Amino acid sequence: MSLALVGDIGGTNARFALWRDGGLHGVRVSATADHATVEQAIVAYLAAEGLALGEVQTICLACAGPVEIDPFRFTNNAWRIDRQAFCAELQVRELLLLNDFSAMALGMTCLQEDEYVTVCPGEAQPGRPAVVIGAGTGLGVGTLLSLPDGSWHALPGEGGHVDLPVGSNREALIWQALHRQLGHVSAEAGALSGNGLLALYRATCAVDGQQASLQSAAQVTRAALEGEPLAVGVLEQFCCLLGRVAGNNVLTVGGRGGVYIAGGMVPRFADFFLASGFSRSLRDKGCMSDYFDGLPVWLVTAPYPGLVGAGVAVEQHLQRN
Repeated sequence: MSLALVGDIGGTNARFALWRDGGLHGVRVSATADHATVEQAIVAYLAAEGLALGEVQTICLACAGPVEIDPFRFTNNAWRIDRQAFCAELQVRELLLLNDFSAMALGMTCLQEDEYVTVCPGEAQPGRPAVVIGAGTGLGVGTLLSLPDGSWHALPGEGGHVDLPVGSNREALIWQALHRQLGHVSAEAGALSGNGLLALYRATCAVDGQQASLQSAAQVTRAALEGEPLAVGVLEQFCCLLGRVAGNNVLTVGGRGGVYIAGGMVPRFADFFLASGFSRSLRDKGCMSDYFDGLPVWLVTAPYPGLVGAGVAVEQHLQRN
């Protein structure tokens, strides 16, 4: 296929690469705050790769948020995309916008053996959906389907904004404290994101009558890994809530194709996560707990799965057209 530019744009970082011959080339990462617009970020990327405007005719961007809207506004940064103006400014023929976790889901189809860790052993059932979920600046959720022709389809959605589940009396107390902080308590805002982990820490401090001295998700994570008891409890709660939300998605979509834990947060404390109550909470579904027997779960450690997924998407698009 011809040369394409692919991007994976989150709330904090924008990742760009060239997609050629079924692989990524020239991966570069920059902070979204470094550029006023996505067009400026792409112009800077092309210049760094020695490419002039017009040399790349197809661009596929994986973006956080509902991509059907035009103009598209990013969920977690100030950028926006007007499709017609974008193509004119960058001199491209075709712009494909893909939900970021649809791209993440498609990226799972290209994982190498050294790019994931088994959390729960099992066998994926052929032809059944797989759930892809990951916490970072936000919480992304995607569903991956294999199609009869051998291609792949990822269902877009905004599953990170579902209500945060409650599975114990303590979680109910924490939820009440989160509700006082936030109003509506979504999975993303209440726990399963960078800001969510900080909100979870503050709610836990309120429940336990402790002073909230930590000021960021990174500080909470670092304190937990150093063994500070309250932070350990918060990070453990994070893992359990991630299990509950992932399990809810498995039941909703019939996700016997397995669960991929992706995103930027969990790989930073992989050993803690593997020893946590995640697996127990995943299957804590009462009469449906047996549904999770033999369900494989993997922790994704690949560096750029969203970029790879955008490449898979653009390749499939061009093959069909």
